[in-house]
Amino acid sequence: MERYFDENHLMIRDMVRDFAQNEIAPVAGELDQTSEFPWENVKKMGELGLLGVPWGEELGGAGMDGISYMIAIHELAKVDASHAITVSAHTTLGTSPIVNFGTEEQKERFVPVLASGTVLGGFGLTEPGAGSDAGGTATTATKTDGGWILNGSKIFITHAGVGEVFVATAVTDREKGNKGITSFIVAKPTVDLEKARELGVGHSDDLPFTEGVRAGKKEDKMGWRASDTRELVLENAFVPDNQVLGEVGMGFINFMKTLDAGRIGIGALSLGIAEGAFEQAARYAAERRQFGKPISEFQGIQFMLADMATEIEAAKHLVYNAAWLKEQGRPYAKEASMAKLFASEVAMRVTTKAVQIHGGYGYTKEYPVERMMRDAKICEIGEGTSEIQRLVIARSLLRELSH
Repeated sequence: MERYFDENHLMIRDMVRDFAQNEIAPVAGELDQTSEFPWENVKKMGELGLLGVPWGEELGGAGMDGISYMIAIHELAKVDASHAITVSAHTTLGTSPIVNFGTEEQKERFVPVLASGTVLGGFGLTEPGAGSDAGGTATTATKTDGGWILNGSKIFITHAGVGEVFVATAVTDREKGNKGITSFIVAKPTVDLEKARELGVGHSDDLPFTEGVRAGKKEDKMGWRASDTRELVLENAFVPDNQVLGEVGMGFINFMKTLDAGRIGIGALSLGIAEGAFEQAARYAAERRQFGKPISEFQGIQFMLADMATEIEAAKHLVYNAAWLKEQGRPYAKEASMAKLFASEVAMRVTTKAVQIHGGYGYTKEYPVERMMRDAKICEIGEGTSEIQRLVIARSLLRELSH
């Protein structure tokens, strides 16, 4: 992977790998079982700069590049996907729209508390009737003196409970279709106020909290169980004009750009899950003995390991090629979809094989491959299903052919 990485990239890789092994691995299984949000580790990740990797130091970030950010997600996901999605959703979905589309005032007000990890951010797009059809947004924003009144509900929102700053879409002009959707910045206190005050992370009294914004019940999920996922409810929430994000009517277009970048992140997360499961399976195969020898000596196991390693290597190049294109300022939407599609499906195939190699033990919570298999599934669904990725790729290819 030398073509993508320099010495700084290898340094952050080693730092995150060390943190994941020493701080996350010992608690990942328990957090998965209890569905408890990892506040202590979130605080440590903030102190390491992992919640603001790609943002400039003037905005409170670590001042690194986009490839460094993908490396961080990749390495975290090798040990625990819940920690990885916490960083990914906070950075790409919660913070990047403000960095990319916000006014200077908005950046100064919201980005430093996000990039430093003082509070967590989220992205309010998905609705009960608008999943893959993001243009089917039902949440409304009605103009009033000095701002807008928002009403609606967003579902499956990462950090809807624990987070405090959110970017959310609402329809400002129904007749204009996708060009009648606008994005807004809203804020609400974390649901874990007591814990946040105890640890000194997760809450800021300086934020302009929006009355009428609240979190719904926590989802009881199959995977990513230590990640906070809830409904975000907007009830007559008044949002001042200075918290409109980007131009009125540009919300849908800007969110699609955000999702393009987010797909590389989910690709990196999927890659991490696959690589972590492969390492577990290879180690187990070398230690587990049957018929008087390690099972790694059986051709059937060797073939599975060979297929797993080959697909992981292919996914690695797709993910980091898309990240490199983005870093170079070149078009990358098709490549991001390819990376997300392939890596997420590889994660599912590799974790399934990892469970198979572990045999009956792989079906128990004694080994992490069972958790990794559950964590892999959502990667084929979130930030655009595999089917949506295939549509994006096909349309891009057909456009290229027509020119």
